[in-house]
Amino acid sequence: MILNEQQLAENNRKSMSSYLAPSVRDIQPSGIRKFFDLVSGNKDIITLGVGEPDFVTPWHVREACVYSLERGFTGYTSNAGMPELREAIAEYLNDSFQVTYNPANEIIVTVGGSEAIDLALRALIVPGDEILIPEPCYISYSPIASIGGGVPVGIETTAEHQFKLTAEALEAQITPKSKILILCYPSNPTGAIMTYEDWLPIAEVVEKHDLIVISDEIYAELTYEGKHVSFASMPGMMDRTILVSGFSKAFAMTGWRMGYVCAHTDLIAAMLKIHQYTVMCAPAMGQVAALEALRNGLGEKDRMVESYNQRRRLVVQGLREIGLDCHEPQGAFYAFPSIKGTGLSSDEFAQRLLTDAKVAAVPGTAFGLGGEGFIRCSYATSIAQLNEAIERMGNFVEKIK
Repeated sequence: MILNEQQLAENNRKSMSSYLAPSVRDIQPSGIRKFFDLVSGNKDIITLGVGEPDFVTPWHVREACVYSLERGFTGYTSNAGMPELREAIAEYLNDSFQVTYNPANEIIVTVGGSEAIDLALRALIVPGDEILIPEPCYISYSPIASIGGGVPVGIETTAEHQFKLTAEALEAQITPKSKILILCYPSNPTGAIMTYEDWLPIAEVVEKHDLIVISDEIYAELTYEGKHVSFASMPGMMDRTILVSGFSKAFAMTGWRMGYVCAHTDLIAAMLKIHQYTVMCAPAMGQVAALEALRNGLGEKDRMVESYNQRRRLVVQGLREIGLDCHEPQGAFYAFPSIKGTGLSSDEFAQRLLTDAKVAAVPGTAFGLGGEGFIRCSYATSIAQLNEAIERMGNFVEKIK
C-alpha cells in the first residue's frame, strides 16, 4: 500500500503525550460516552444509556430565548449571573426545599452543574486532600478531584442498603486528610434517595470531622417517594454545604448548559474568582430561558416528573419479570438492575446486550465501587421504546441462561 503525503506526515508526527500533566493523562475516558459513541447513528439500537430527558425544552422557554436574541440581548451578564435569575433561583429553592440563600452574594449561575462542581473542588482542594465519594456515583467526581490535586476515596454503597450512604461506611473511610464529602442524592446511577432520618447521622459525622460537603442535587425534583431533603437544610449544615443544581434534568434543558451553585458568601466569593477568569459568565440567552422556566414552567416540570414516575414503575416491573433483580429507584430516572445471576461481568453483559439484542445500557463498573454486577438503564425514553427494550432484554437473558 502506498501512503499519501498526509498519511506519511501523520505517521511521522512526534508524540506529544510527554507534555501532558499526569493528572490528565492518566484519566480514563468516560464509560458512558464509550457506549454512546457505539450506538450513535444506529437506528436499530434502543439506547438506555445516556441520562438525558427525551422531552424537548418547553416551547415558551425556547421562545423566551429567541425573543431575547431578536432584541439583541447577546452580551455579557454579571459574572454571577443575571440578578433577576439569581433572585428567582433563591425563591425557588426556598419554596421547594426550604433552603435560603442571598441572591446577591450566595449564588452563581454556572455553565451547567458540571462547572459548579469543578468550581467548588478547585476552590477547596489543597494537593493531597482526600475527597470522599459514595459509589456507585456520577462518573465525573473522581476525575475532577484528581485534576485539582485531590485524592478521591470511594465509599461503597450496596443494594442491601438501597444504595444509601451510611454513617458507618463514611466513618470507616475518614482519615486526617479527609476534607470534602461529595453527595449526589437522588443518585445517578442507582436512583437512591436519602430521607431526613438518613441524613441525620451523616450530618453528625460531617460535623465531628469538620468536613465540607458538595451536595449535587441536580435530580432533586425527580423524587417519587416522599419529598427531596436537601443536605443544606439539615441542622448545622447550611454553612458547610455547597449546593449544586441546574435546569438540565427537571426542565429538559441539557443542551442549554444552565446550572447554579449556592453556598456561604466566603465560598461563593472564591468560586466566583475562578468563574470570572475561566468562563466570564453563563450564556446570556440561556439565562433568559432559565428565568422563564422558573417563572412559568413549573407545571410542565411536574408533568414531566409524573411521566418519569410512570416509566419507572414499568421498567422496574419489567426487569423483575425477565429475571433481573432490581431495587426500586426512588429518584432520578435510572434503574440499576443486578445481572449477577447471568454469570457475566457488567462489561460482558452490556457488550453482548448491545451486539446481540441491540439494546444499549451502561455497565455498572463505569460508576465506581459496587458497580460490578449491575447495569444502568435510563428510563428517560418513550414507553414504546421501553417496552421493546424490556422484551429484547428478556429474550437475551433467556438465551444466555
